[in-house]
Amino acid sequence: MSREHSRRRLRRRDRNALIAAALTALSLTTASGCVVVHGEREVVPATTRAEAAKALTAFTDAYNKADKAYDSSVDAPYVTGALADIDSARLKAGHVNSPSGNANHTPLTLTDAHFTIPEKAGWPRWFVADARGNKGGDFRWVLVFTRHDLGERWQVAYLTLMTPGTVPEFRTDEDGWAEAVPADTTQLAVRPDELSKSFASYLQDGGKAFADGRDTSGLRADREKAANTPGLVRQYIDEPLTRDDYAPLALRTADGGALVFFTTHHYEKQTAYTGGTVQVPNKDVQALVKGEVKQSLTLESIANQAVLDPAGSGPVRMLGRVQGMTSAQGE
Repeated sequence: MSREHSRRRLRRRDRNALIAAALTALSLTTASGCVVVHGEREVVPATTRAEAAKALTAFTDAYNKADKAYDSSVDAPYVTGALADIDSARLKAGHVNSPSGNANHTPLTLTDAHFTIPEKAGWPRWFVADARGNKGGDFRWVLVFTRHDLGERWQVAYLTLMTPGTVPEFRTDEDGWAEAVPADTTQLAVRPDELSKSFASYLQDGGKAFADGRDTSGLRADREKAANTPGLVRQYIDEPLTRDDYAPLALRTADGGALVFFTTHHYEKQTAYTGGTVQVPNKDVQALVKGEVKQSLTLESIANQAVLDPAGSGPVRMLGRVQGMTSAQGE
């Protein structure tokens, strides 16, 4: 064994011992309420790979039970942020239309799971799981699990679907731990904490901040086409959403950029010309409508996005986007 290899093994052993000590201190602090070591200041992995796998299994089990029963209370403890809003509205609509449950339920199975776990200090702690799903075509299901305390359950805040081969390679250290990127870093094309605002502005006014694609220039083109529907006026409001569990989360990629998850808030108001009426698109939308749809219908939705934010300059590239309606108002 070479001298350099021996030194490397000693450094790794000392480092692992420090991580174990920090995690032990955190556990004792939670149990006793006595602060002995400032564990929240230690840079440690967010979790172990074994615990990450258990969290993914627990989420999948709860998701399937909730989908089968159309009961959002079943998986509510396992979701938060954007996914909680989207999922609870979907299940609410399903229950209204089928109170006895989902007759077309097919259990979600996630296989070939990969876990990317960053080292970081402080809370929240979080990690990313990506796996092959049996629903929605040939996609990788990419989930971000987060929690704010050791005593909390892991919850999924972001869920996006990516085509095979588009999940980027992450920068990791010699032990395989990833690097969390600060939300206020200025080393990326767009600061992670400004991506939500930047994307909302892009949808309204266009620009060069985001690369062309289905969920960027394609989405703007779809809106322009819809605006030309005879007898109907469509208005869009797009807002950033960055508070609490809607806050952006970023992982350093191997090329020096970052994979960033962020949330946006959207409204679409459809108004018929005088004498006309607005058609409710389908029964799931109808299930969420408050009021009576006469001349206008306002649809509220939440979207979570996963983007590749390059180092330095260059357009941000959308890798995955899921938008779900959360409420509707008729007038």
